[in-house]
Amino acid sequence: MNPDSNPSTAQQAPVLLVPYMWIGDFVRCHSVVQLLNTRFPGRPVDVLTTTLCAPLLDYMPGVRKGIVCDLPRRRLALGRQRALATRLRAEGYGHALIMPRTWKSALAPFLAGIPERTGFYGEMRVGLLNDLRRGERGLDRMIDRCGALALPKGAALPAEWPKPELRVPLADATAWRAQRGLGDGGRPVVALAPGAVGPSKRWPVSYFAELARTLITNGATVWVLGSPAERPLAAEIVRAAGGNAHDLTSPDLRNAILALRLASAAVSNDSGLVHVAAAIGTPTIGIFGPTSPWHWAPLNPLAAVVETEAVLSCRPCHKPTCRMGHHQCMRDITADRVVALTLKALAA
Repeated sequence: MNPDSNPSTAQQAPVLLVPYMWIGDFVRCHSVVQLLNTRFPGRPVDVLTTTLCAPLLDYMPGVRKGIVCDLPRRRLALGRQRALATRLRAEGYGHALIMPRTWKSALAPFLAGIPERTGFYGEMRVGLLNDLRRGERGLDRMIDRCGALALPKGAALPAEWPKPELRVPLADATAWRAQRGLGDGGRPVVALAPGAVGPSKRWPVSYFAELARTLITNGATVWVLGSPAERPLAAEIVRAAGGNAHDLTSPDLRNAILALRLASAAVSNDSGLVHVAAAIGTPTIGIFGPTSPWHWAPLNPLAAVVETEAVLSCRPCHKPTCRMGHHQCMRDITADRVVALTLKALAA
């Protein structure tokens, strides 16, 4: 069924977006929300989300609400899929866009009886999807793969995708700062995000510590952001930096969102927080060691993209750990170089 040919569906039935649940990809899918708002004006857009990513939806224009469900990553959990399907059925969705290519990501929309279910062929999903798309592997960038599903079948990709946007009220961030007892003092704040999925994407923590120490000497305050998994990294940075450095790692992503709204600049590995910072509009320095910025950097402009200047035959690489053992793609990026770019962003 084509929703564009059914006036009732096109004008009334809400659309469900099933995005990737990694933070960076979740932010990237706000481009898809904007495409859906344009293609189906007047139809609400809801987004399936995990508890981790749910705070982002409070700041995404064009999203009616999130459907929070923490399905396990490594097993089917059929009972929980059925329970989710019951919730989805009650919402009366007319169309579901399923970004992940896994079989189980399409199961609940199928069980819910959503009339149109769009996604790439993926893991033999004939039947679960009734608007099957092919050609995913011919699309190099994640945004191209996600965005193509929001277009009519066969439509050409646009020259430029809508950029993700997180509108975080300054009043909310200021109140959060007061509640956390983080005084202003007139010093600019630089947020550091030293974490990433896998050690190969992490700039050495000793370099982050040197960066923090130098920024504080130059009159800045440093906030270290991330999940509880990054607490050992944050502790090392704060310990080395001395005063005016704060460990703000937290299981609640909202803390990082509000902190980035107040930061004058941010320095992040290729991780979810580089996308959050860029979508908020914080001047952001993105450090890309093994990964390709063209493929994985935010659509939003960054203050600087930092890569090794050496030509490495092993790069780009998307392995969680350095397969060569030398990690030269990250070790070659000096702290002095990132300091200079960060100070330039602060001056601007």
